Amino acid sequence: MSSIKILLFAIPLMLQGAIAGTPALDYSKRGVPKKDTRYIDDAIADCNRALKLDPKDANAYFKRGVAKQASHDIDGAIADYNRTLELNPKDATAYNARGSAKQTKGDLDGAVADYNRALERNPKDAIAYINRGLAKQTKGDLDSAVADYNRALELNPKDATAYTKVYNARGFAKQTRGDLDGAIADYNRALELNPKDAAACFNRGVVKKDKGDLDGAIADFDHVLQLNQKDATGYINRGLTKQIKGDLDGAVADYNRALELNPKDVIAYTTAYNARGVIKEAKGDHDGAIADYNRALEINPKDAKAYYNRGLTKQTKDDCDGAIADYNRALELNPKNASAYNARGVIKEAKGDHDGAIADYNRALEIDPEDAKAYNNRGYAKDAKGDSDGAIADYNRALELNPKDRTALQNRSVAKRAKGDIDGANADWNRDLQLNPSR
Repeated sequence: MSSIKILLFAIPLMLQGAIAGTPALDYSKRGVPKKDTRYIDDAIADCNRALKLDPKDANAYFKRGVAKQASHDIDGAIADYNRTLELNPKDATAYNARGSAKQTKGDLDGAVADYNRALERNPKDAIAYINRGLAKQTKGDLDSAVADYNRALELNPKDATAYTKVYNARGFAKQTRGDLDGAIADYNRALELNPKDAAACFNRGVVKKDKGDLDGAIADFDHVLQLNQKDATGYINRGLTKQIKGDLDGAVADYNRALELNPKDVIAYTTAYNARGVIKEAKGDHDGAIADYNRALEINPKDAKAYYNRGLTKQTKDDCDGAIADYNRALELNPKNASAYNARGVIKEAKGDHDGAIADYNRALEIDPEDAKAYNNRGYAKDAKGDSDGAIADYNRALELNPKDRTALQNRSVAKRAKGDIDGANADWNRDLQLNPSR
């Protein structure tokens, strides 16, 4: 079964609350609670009135920036935070808020710089550590992100509202760097603080799946779907886990439900179609599989996995030219797909292009030096060219990697017999019979 990317929930940014007003700020005081989306326009109007009364009111600029950020006017928010900081350069909260706005725009370096300034002014600002950790995590600096989350938890470990997100974020960072047990421990802690934290439950399910705890993963995805029956990614990931368990009908039912929900995420859509196509192919419904891959490619014409999967199905249907065209496109989009090189090599070999096949197997082995199938296939191509010694060397390596590879045993037996090594050929044949006594 082709590997499918697992989807993960995004971790939301947290913005520190507005600073307290002063007695002169009647309008800006009124603006604070109006950060609720129903009242954003009124909140901005209140701050505008406050600024007409006092154009140097730093607090009103800040609160208007918060309202603009809530209304997704990120540039307007940054402009107001800039003005706040011109009037009050020591306002750590404004640096934190501006960093959050920059982070929303994708300016991660600018965001980190602002969080740094916030922490210079207030070294105990846990929210700034959290936000900086999120920005660093997005940049791929996982160790520094974890360090920031650790510091935030040291400063205020009992804030359940904020720290479910911190444990979730730190768990995701640990998960990304391969510390799966550490990730689960953090997700567990997040769920102790908030049993309805769907993101932590979802991410824990993904880790359990990766660790092979398929029943535990399905239980977590079940809980996610109890919390939100319209979560398409929850259905998709539960389907992926069922697919690994061999429950193909259950997996298809989950993919169908996800697609009925019309997920807006392109990756979610294409993952569902790709995964459902793999199952249809496994059940012998080649045309249905191709239809699903076609749909994935209509949604995302750069989906390398869909091209690869469609190529495999076309190859099964003996549409070798169509398969090669799909493998070519898959490799243009993802030149590190060893399986695509291997599959394309098989077709070239079948067409008598031994050198082309060997070139593809070589490339597959450069990407994955422990690909037993590629060694076996290359050995077969070398044998076809008359290079029995080279073929046997490749079969030997394939069998080192997978001692139960019956195809490699049979091929090596034939190659040895061709060289006159009858005893060696018989030994391989007998070994193959031991692996399959009913033959």
